[in-house]
Amino acid sequence: MNTAVLRTEFRLFRREPGAVFWIFLFPTLLLVILGSIPSFRHADKALGGLRPVDAYVPIAVLIALIMSGVQALPQVLTGHRERGILRRMRLTPVRPSALLSAQMVVQGTVALASALLALAVGRLAFHVRLPGQAAGYLLALLLATAAALALGSVVSAVSRTTKIAGAIGSAVFFPMMFCSGLWLPVQEMPHTLARVVGLTPFGAAARALNEAAAGHWPGWTHLGVLALWTVLLTAGAARWFRWE
Repeated sequence: MNTAVLRTEFRLFRREPGAVFWIFLFPTLLLVILGSIPSFRHADKALGGLRPVDAYVPIAVLIALIMSGVQALPQVLTGHRERGILRRMRLTPVRPSALLSAQMVVQGTVALASALLALAVGRLAFHVRLPGQAAGYLLALLLATAAALALGSVVSAVSRTTKIAGAIGSAVFFPMMFCSGLWLPVQEMPHTLARVVGLTPFGAAARALNEAAAGHWPGWTHLGVLALWTVLLTAGAARWFRWE
């Protein structure tokens, strides 16, 4: 990877206050708002004795990944293609693939930083316990990040313009937010719905993160679903992506 391209992409990202807010700050801000509701700080039998604020920390983590992969990444890559940046790069020693790799590193790094911020604020502000199975949590988080970026790459691949990328990204965004448990935590979903949601990348990620947070190793089924989605989406993006 070209380090100059990576530094440039990081610098450009910092100049986008909207992206910084929605990816890095919004998930934690949402957690703070929900945690400030008194009823969210009391144990709920429907959540297995957890408080709602405890259940929403993994959701805040996933929101950052969804924002980064499905919303931010396609807009940047499609914008570069639309403005001819990728085409011009093919005439230089720096290959367009370096830009694609740099963008994935930028978006993945910011999303992971947002996840750490949500975990820290949850712990400090609302006494949410840190993940009991740290290694399993990290593995699930990395797989979820890879799946989010692969999904964003597919959206970029099939979108010729930023408007189309925005439309497709929005169409994917809300179902993925539902699967992550934003409106209804996966622990409260009916059994059949929970099983269906568990077959989606962020439904599986939510289950894996919840299990690791409770101190258990994430189920291999959930990790396998994440890995499978990552492979399939990456293959699709590689097949359909066009530099011009």
